[in-house]
Amino acid sequence: PFRDKLVPSLMQDFGERYLYAPANAALEPPRYGEKRVVFLGDSITDRWDLKRSFPDKSYINRGIGSQVTAQMVLRFQQDVVALHPRVVVILAGVNDVQGFLQRETVETIEQNYTAMADMADRHGIALVFGSLLPVNNYTEQAKDVLSERNPAELRALNDWLKGFCAGRGYAYADYYSALVDDKGLMKRDLTIDGIHPLRAGYAIMAPIAEAAIEQALDTR
Repeated sequence: PFRDKLVPSLMQDFGERYLYAPANAALEPPRYGEKRVVFLGDSITDRWDLKRSFPDKSYINRGIGSQVTAQMVLRFQQDVVALHPRVVVILAGVNDVQGFLQRETVETIEQNYTAMADMADRHGIALVFGSLLPVNNYTEQAKDVLSERNPAELRALNDWLKGFCAGRGYAYADYYSALVDDKGLMKRDLTIDGIHPLRAGYAIMAPIAEAAIEQALDTR
């Protein structure tokens, strides 16, 4: 039902570029010496309170709930390149695995990661790829999560991303290893719905992201 409600607007703008267009237009160009960073992703990024996690940092949230990587490719120019960041942090793919908007293969998801990386390279933007997070089915809200988002496929994408980053010299933010339990699922106390981290989860992710951003800045 939620997807059906999205269809009319997606038929007009599949990338949902209209959502951040006003905020982008109001954003001032980076100041001299500013280390601007854009976080690009889906609802996991959208729910991340960057001001709480990174006080006094020039970090910009461009997460959109329910998005897949193909949509992020479409809006990369507007929501990343046009904002002139030093670094982009990409966390994406969990909705692709679910097949939320269209059926994807591991290969097509990887192609979308590559397309975003190529655009960042072309514009001199340093890159951080975040690992996909583990998921779980420990609560009533999360009971269907594992059937919709195969943990083995998430791990396969993370393996590819880690190798891709190593091969191209990008920073890799390994959130997965810090959030996973001994069953290969997200730790019980870090999520309610099995997908989105609670504040405690983001608190674990923040220093991992910060270290990866610093690594990325060192490459430029």
